[in-house]
Amino acid sequence: MSDDPLDNPVYASLTGPHAHFARRLEHSARYPTEVAAFAGFAGPPSADDWADMAEISRPASVLLLTGVTGDPPPDWQVVDRIPGVQLVDDGVVAAADADAVRLGPDDVPEMMALVERTRPGPFFARTIELGTYLGVRRGGRLVAMAGERMHPPGHTEISAVCTAPEHRGQGLSTRLVHAVAHQIHARGETPFLHASASNENAIRLYRSLGFRLVRTPTFLAVRVPPTR
Repeated sequence: MSDDPLDNPVYASLTGPHAHFARRLEHSARYPTEVAAFAGFAGPPSADDWADMAEISRPASVLLLTGVTGDPPPDWQVVDRIPGVQLVDDGVVAAADADAVRLGPDDVPEMMALVERTRPGPFFARTIELGTYLGVRRGGRLVAMAGERMHPPGHTEISAVCTAPEHRGQGLSTRLVHAVAHQIHARGETPFLHASASNENAIRLYRSLGFRLVRTPTFLAVRVPPTR
């Protein structure tokens, strides 16, 4: 592995602060299916590493990998290759927000409904366990949220940044990114983000907030062989 945990953030998370989530064999590791679809290898995967990944994964499930070049073994189906960007805090002025409330397990159905409407990226029933999620309510309804996902040593990823369409243009995403970054800074860690390379609006927003584009990873979506 590189000395920089952001070169391989999934594996760095699963062998670091998120080790308690890890399903792992040798050089292959993944999150539980209900938590996240992300999986990773310690380095360029061998045939044995792919076999280990299949062993720790649900047959026919879809995994999201980063840092993998080339094709998987023939029994693995490539579902998609998604060009992405990685941005890292380079002067974000973070601040707490009195309107941002901490979300908990009881809020998951509302969070899932908001994600379904806004499509910020993968979010599952137990994703909330990865870190702190903050939300803004209007009239009692959850209309915006953001939270923490991957946790490589010294860093925390800001994720699930989304606002209901009818409440956009009010700066809620900006305020929530600032609020989540504030709690990351309070731990002495550095915030970072991932976004689809095609999501120009999100990238423009994050850069305006003080995030710097540092990498252009490709997210490889693969289907685990149906039988082992």
